[in-house]
Amino acid sequence: MKASTDKLLQQFKALADPVKVRLVALCSVAECSVSELTAVTRQSQPRISQHLKQLCRAELLERFRDGHFVFYRVPVKGADSLSRRRLLALLPDDEPQFDKDTDRLRKLRTQDGRTESLADDRLLHRALVELTVARPLGDLLDIGCGQGRLLKLLASRAHRVVGVDIDPDARRFARAEMLFAGLPNCTLRQGDMSSLPFSDGEFDTIILDDVLANADQPKKAMAEAVRLLKDGGRILLLASVGDKGITGLNDLYTEWAAATGMRLAKPRAIPEKNPDWLLAVATPADRAVAAA
Repeated sequence: MKASTDKLLQQFKALADPVKVRLVALCSVAECSVSELTAVTRQSQPRISQHLKQLCRAELLERFRDGHFVFYRVPVKGADSLSRRRLLALLPDDEPQFDKDTDRLRKLRTQDGRTESLADDRLLHRALVELTVARPLGDLLDIGCGQGRLLKLLASRAHRVVGVDIDPDARRFARAEMLFAGLPNCTLRQGDMSSLPFSDGEFDTIILDDVLANADQPKKAMAEAVRLLKDGGRILLLASVGDKGITGLNDLYTEWAAATGMRLAKPRAIPEKNPDWLLAVATPADRAVAAA
């Protein structure tokens, strides 16, 4: 038989097991750790680990390390992504066991607590959403995502969303937020903004989320974002005004863009009176220069 047929048979065999189906269903709504899957399914950790190994071998799940923890999720990229989505679409949406498992996962993650968006951020959120109306976000990377406030706002408008932050507590909180918001296209990663674990030209939109102004090497971090940008992509520069003021931040934006071969649109102060944020869009002035 063809390799593709053998793989399909392997996937059918994996999905014939009720526990494995529950694991796939859970990992399709949120990226989950082994301990979470063990707690939700109420199975032993060795058994769950064995199931996860088989599901990864069948390419129904993928694993990744985030700090000291390993997480599992349904892959959203790859040559087989379409056939995998079609196969998993056969799983019934109204299965009571899937709903119970998702509810258990939500309760498990409420231990971290939740916060509501601040009213002061509404104008910023509106400005970001306006940027998505005329042009889709595509594959989105949020560098310095914190607890996921922008991920939660923009994920439904993007194809794939990756949030990067160095704080493990912030990433754990953000995972809970993505689950509560019902955003399975989001994933969280640990990473250094000057050396990120992604391929060249992987993202359509990159947000430098209030991280450059206080960075030790802001130009290096900006250059790393340019490396990750697809042809025709854009970088959103966002920073709180703070002590630097609008003029000071504007000068820094111009300096960072020029140093990395980017063309900077006129930054927008939010709100216009007594601004708290400065938002700007940078696009490659010359892709060949930006990639150099």
